[in-house]
Amino acid sequence: MKILIIEDEAKLADYLRQGLSEAGYAVDVAHNGVDGLHQALEGAYDLLILDGMLPGIDGLTLLSAYRQTHDTPILMLTARASVEDRVRGLQAGADDYLVKPFAFSELCARVQVLLRRALGPREASEPTVLALADLQLDLLRRRAARAGQRLDLTAKEFLLLSLFLRRQGQVLSRTLIAEQVWDMNFDSDTNVVEVAIRRLRTKMDVPFDNPLLHTVRGMGYVMEVR
Repeated sequence: MKILIIEDEAKLADYLRQGLSEAGYAVDVAHNGVDGLHQALEGAYDLLILDGMLPGIDGLTLLSAYRQTHDTPILMLTARASVEDRVRGLQAGADDYLVKPFAFSELCARVQVLLRRALGPREASEPTVLALADLQLDLLRRRAARAGQRLDLTAKEFLLLSLFLRRQGQVLSRTLIAEQVWDMNFDSDTNVVEVAIRRLRTKMDVPFDNPLLHTVRGMGYVMEVR
């Protein structure tokens, strides 16, 4: 799942980016209201984390403009703790409101609640448990298991496995994988994809009889039963 953080405090933005990335989310950051509104409108995000006081366009104005066309969940962050400020933020379209300073664990819990609430109506078409043969990935509990054995995956490995399971049977190029998992343009000089694939195989294929992740020479990788 992909989250956009719109926050002008660079240190806080980096802290949130790192924490949410480690929690398994793909994260983009914008440091002012103008860039934030543009990214929010143009990108496909599952949730926005929005600071109330931003240069360029303030948080409430951005919120009002965004809500004219999008219903993506928005968690608003602000240093303003008064009831009037919270009411103003919620009335402008925020789904939740968190006052600075806050504990990251609380922010993460609120993110999970908002995503779960948004996911509800789509559950019929978008299962929260992905599976292939004896491999299972629980997107809500963030757990992976094969043949009943729990797999200890990093946040990126979890994203990588969810990509393969969502598109099982399709050959995925290194370029597509880099874009989807690392949110970056592919650089032929980097071997980040190969390294991640090797580590994922070590955990989910090597200990078991039948490998599920296969290399398609000159094209990429595919996850399927053979």
